[in-house]
Amino acid sequence: QVQVVESGGGLVQAGGSLRLSCTASGLTFDDYAMGWFRQAPGKEREGVACISASGRLIDYLDSVKGRFTISRDNAKNIVYLQMNSLKPEDTAMYYCAADPKVVGCAVVGGTNYWGRGTQVTVSS
Repeated sequence: QVQVVESGGGLVQAGGSLRLSCTASGLTFDDYAMGWFRQAPGKEREGVACISASGRLIDYLDSVKGRFTISRDNAKNIVYLQMNSLKPEDTAMYYCAADPKVVGCAVVGGTNYWGRGTQVTVSS
């Protein structure tokens, strides 16, 4: 059974930092691209950052480029999202998913494994 679990969310002031973590079990982790997605109330889900299975290909949402960094440790089955210079508009539920399309960081038909999400709230 595949399990994807996010952690690391919380409340932070604008300009602050958070690091999200995502562990995945029940799958061959280093065969899968991984991605972080977010959804704010009343808004559509958007791809924030995606990384290929090897870690060599990465793509970001334009609004987070230069502020967020995605990385992975295949030995530990974990993917990270380091978020710096946070803004109130980054407030959302953040989800980790396996097997997104990396270029464009998009959900595709094979993106079937999702975590339950971790809330990030940035106060102004």
